[in-house]
Amino acid sequence: MSTEMATVTSKDGTLIAYESTGAGPAIIVVSAALADHSGTAKLAALLAANFTVLNYDRRGRGQSGDTQPYAKDREIEDIAALIDAAGGRAFLFGSSSGAVLALDAAAELGARVAGVLLYEPPFIIDGSRPPMPDGLAGEAARLVSAGRRSDAVKLFFTKGMGMPSVAVTMMRLFMPGWSKMAAIAHTIPYDLSVLDGTQTGKPLPAERWSGLEAPVLVAVGSKSQPFFHDGAKSLAASLPGTTYRSLPGDSHASVMMRPKSIAETARDFFLA
Repeated sequence: MSTEMATVTSKDGTLIAYESTGAGPAIIVVSAALADHSGTAKLAALLAANFTVLNYDRRGRGQSGDTQPYAKDREIEDIAALIDAAGGRAFLFGSSSGAVLALDAAAELGARVAGVLLYEPPFIIDGSRPPMPDGLAGEAARLVSAGRRSDAVKLFFTKGMGMPSVAVTMMRLFMPGWSKMAAIAHTIPYDLSVLDGTQTGKPLPAERWSGLEAPVLVAVGSKSQPFFHDGAKSLAASLPGTTYRSLPGDSHASVMMRPKSIAETARDFFLA
C-alpha cells in the first residue's frame, strides 16, 4: 500500500524518506539487507501503540536518495538526521545487518540514542557457520553493473547467507517480493560494508563500539540457527550494558512474519 512519506536531509544533502506513526518516545526502525520500510511496516504499526515510530527507507532504497560514493558513515548521518527530526533523542531498533548499523550508530551518536534493540545481528564468531567469503561485495557489484540484479540477490542468499541454491531458486520463482529485492540489489555491497569485520569466524571487534552509552538488548529467535545465538551471547559478554535474550518461537523471519513478540520485547525493554 502506498503511503505519503516525509523526508529529512542528511548531512551530505541526501533526502531520506520516512513514515512517522504513533505517539510517545521516538523509535527509529533500521531495516535489514534487501528491504525498505515496507518490510517493517507490520512491526512499525505494532510499535506505534507505545512509540512515535520513524520507519525509514535506508539510502538507495524506496523513496530515499543514494548519493555516491557510499560509506557506512553516511548511513549513520542519516540516522542522526532522523533523530533530529524526532526531537533530538530516540531509541533504535535494527534487524539483521540493520542491527549492526544501529549498533554502530549508537556507538557514534552517544547520548542521542536512548536505547538499542538488536534483532539477530548476523555475527559469525566461531565455527558454527562458515565465515562470509572475501570479495562477495565486489562480485555482487559486478553482477549489478552487468544488469544481472536477480543473480546478485541469489549470490547474496547462497554465498552470503548460506542458503541452498535450490531453495533460493524456489524463492526466485514463487516469492512475490523477489522483484523488489532485485530492484535494490545495488545496496548489497552497502550491507556487506556494514557487516565488515563481524563475520570472519573470529571474536567480535568490541572496540568498534567503545563509544556506546545506551543500554542494548540483543534478541534472537529460539528457532534461529546457533550462530545467531553464539554471536549475540558474545556481544553481550563483551559490551557493558548489553543483554542477550532468546525469544521463544521466533526466527529470522519474525520481523515480517511474527512481529508481535518483537514489538512486545521493545515495549518491555525500552519502557521498563
